[in-house]
Amino acid sequence: MRNETRGTLELTLAMVLSGTLGVFVVESGASPFTVVLFRCLFGAAALGAYALARGYFTGHGFTPRKLGLAALGGVFIVFNWVFLFEAYEATSISFATVVYHTQPFYVVLLGALVLRERLTAAKLGWLAVAFAGLVLVAGVRPGDTGSLEGLGFALLAAVLYAVSTIVTKRVTGVRPHLVALVQVLVGVPLLLPFASFGELGGLGAGWAWLAGLGVIHTGLMYVLMYAAYQKLPTAKIAVLAFTYPAVAMVVDWAVYGHHIGLVQALGLPLIVLASLKVTLPAAPTAPARAAATAPRTAAHGPAAASPAARRAG
Repeated sequence: MRNETRGTLELTLAMVLSGTLGVFVVESGASPFTVVLFRCLFGAAALGAYALARGYFTGHGFTPRKLGLAALGGVFIVFNWVFLFEAYEATSISFATVVYHTQPFYVVLLGALVLRERLTAAKLGWLAVAFAGLVLVAGVRPGDTGSLEGLGFALLAAVLYAVSTIVTKRVTGVRPHLVALVQVLVGVPLLLPFASFGELGGLGAGWAWLAGLGVIHTGLMYVLMYAAYQKLPTAKIAVLAFTYPAVAMVVDWAVYGHHIGLVQALGLPLIVLASLKVTLPAAPTAPARAAATAPRTAAHGPAAASPAARRAG
């Protein structure tokens, strides 16, 4: 129980940090491509130092195929960040974060299409509920090009995150810290042609925000998440994940005075409920419960992590 309590505190802190991500992006004053480039640079330094200190490079478990898959997942995760940060610019942190948090549904759909995972009628029903919630949250009015653009960017970011999740699921037997390190390292050469280096001289205090994105939101946050995932059941991970959009909305209101409207707020519980129903494991049947009581070998390492444990913003 003490172990689970510690995991709860670690994941809650990680999600709280994740909820402040938008402020760091906006306050840096840099364009989205430049922000993500330096998030990757500072994040790689933080994750690399942690992995080195913990001795994770010894017996890392990478094969050429696993390394290639991790790198491919990195391509999608890096551009997922770019489009999420574009959404912050086009609309508000609150709006973009709520739309972005529909990621689990795209993971389920892609899993059915690509990995031939079973898609039940119940999950399809909850996906429909989530879509109804998304329509309410979007609340886009005719001529409101900013919200339309922000909606598009946030949805694209969520889909790219889902693709990265599907790809990364195939990387087993490697510590998630090392997979994340490969992914941010891939982002450096990938984003160099798109970054606006001319704006760097005028950033001033923006450099501290960029460093925070790498050290806090990529290094510290990932370490906390991966530590918590080993201690918590899937159900608790799924519930605590909603700390992220809740904190993002509070922070956006407190710092920038942004808030979603009444109609948009009606869509929130639909998305939350549908996400939990899709993410939480189904109740075991009688044969499954009987099988669970039989002696079995415990799974260890990243391969034993649940799909919900792979959310990282």
